[in-house]
Amino acid sequence: MKIMTINTHSLAEPDFEQKREQFVQVLLREKPDILALQEVNQTIASPVLGGACGLETGAVPGYRPCPGVEIPLRQDNYAAWLADRLAGEGLSYEWSWMPAKVGYGIYDEGMAIFSRAPIEEAEQLQISRSSDYQYWKTRKVLGIRTKGEETSWYYSVHMGWWDDEEEPFERQWRTLDRHLQEKRAAGAGVWLLGDFNSPAEVRGQGYDLVCGDGWLDTYVLAEKRDDGITVSKVIDGWRERSSKKEAGSGMRLDYIFSSERRQVLSSGVICSGTREPQVSDHYGVTIEIREAIIEH
Repeated sequence: MKIMTINTHSLAEPDFEQKREQFVQVLLREKPDILALQEVNQTIASPVLGGACGLETGAVPGYRPCPGVEIPLRQDNYAAWLADRLAGEGLSYEWSWMPAKVGYGIYDEGMAIFSRAPIEEAEQLQISRSSDYQYWKTRKVLGIRTKGEETSWYYSVHMGWWDDEEEPFERQWRTLDRHLQEKRAAGAGVWLLGDFNSPAEVRGQGYDLVCGDGWLDTYVLAEKRDDGITVSKVIDGWRERSSKKEAGSGMRLDYIFSSERRQVLSSGVICSGTREPQVSDHYGVTIEIREAIIEH
């Protein structure tokens, strides 16, 4: 099984049309079973896609609306375009999208998850103190439950920063972890995929908090791995936070965490500009696992 995550930066990325097509070619080659995306945008002023509400199943290939989402899909929605383009090439997914806030003053910005297995259920969870859609620090996560032999939930995550006084990482994480403990107690396997805005190299902050709460970093579990760096330069949100050392050596900010111990065959950075084109200000992460759970 192959799982992938990337913060797409989507419509805000320079030359996004070219990079979006390059990303399609990567996906056609890699064919991930689960794909989690962050910063998945649509222009607020763009026409509605698929009729008056733009939310009905079938408006675009494989779309499964998330309950509680009232903002319609629009014609330039990054995830909708991606799903349609991939389906046209014979790679079909079921997928869901959830807007969390206004981005850069002009976008509905949110999360998306694509699954090659049928989606049985989707949910959204607010993890920030703020619920103001106009406020750029508002945070939500999107989760899907897939159909299969075991119950599995996958969450696309985009966290705030550890040192943010208004919306600190720790408070957001506690909200998310409490919700996920209910899923775990019910016997579900849970995966967290995305941009945690917390460097793995920094001790006593977000990364250590997540691992300390029993979540397993698949990069650490992997039998084969690279350097794991997912941000190689100073990007939005890190211009005042990055030291010269971090700016020069890069940071591991994007992760795939599992609630259960798995056999991770490999973990690698993707779309970094080396083997594949760089399509975002973040690199992606892809892992390959054996589906069986390892007993302790």
